[in-house]
Amino acid sequence: MNSEPPGIPAVVRKRVRAPEAHREAILEAARAAFAERGYARATIREIAGRAGVTHGLVMRHFGSKEHLFLAAVPGPRDLPELLPGPPESMPDRIARAFVERMEHADGNDPFLALIRSAASDEKAATGLYEAMRRNSMEAYRAVLSGPDADERVDLLASQLIGVIFSRYVLRGGPVAEMPPERLVAYLTRTLRCLLEPLDPLETETETVDPPESSEGTSPS
Repeated sequence: MNSEPPGIPAVVRKRVRAPEAHREAILEAARAAFAERGYARATIREIAGRAGVTHGLVMRHFGSKEHLFLAAVPGPRDLPELLPGPPESMPDRIARAFVERMEHADGNDPFLALIRSAASDEKAATGLYEAMRRNSMEAYRAVLSGPDADERVDLLASQLIGVIFSRYVLRGGPVAEMPPERLVAYLTRTLRCLLEPLDPLETETETVDPPESSEGTSPS
């Protein structure tokens, strides 16, 4: 009786013995599984079977399916190298790297997986987003300051997710049709605003006295 999990090829690679090869074998198997079955349907057990390792070993190396996905597929893993540099050019660096990556994405980019998972598996999408947020926050905190830094990073991610949905998922409308360089220019302008901390005066609201109620008053 065949006890292999569904989706694993009939011929599975020989069990990996060399400890230094475990991680690369898992990543290679994960790339294949995510490409063939998508994020939501691929399982840790299936990936372990493809790699010739145990389920527990995959978890020891990566901790969760979300972290394994982020390590295996193309994505914003270059943030720690991308962000340091002149602050004035940071918005352009982020916008340009994002557009170049998405223009050449093969369908397995973390942002694309997040959007597609949200339509079919809210729990998987939430877990993936939290893993992406933790990775991004760690990189941005090294270069951003201010009490609202986390808010600005979250708003930046929301902006990029919106562009991905319009341009790379729906693939229709002005955002989808504009040339990449024009998109970079618009994103650079938007990200420059998001990356600047708010002036405290911008968040202050005037207290407006509520209008007096006419209830119980007699006409003059």
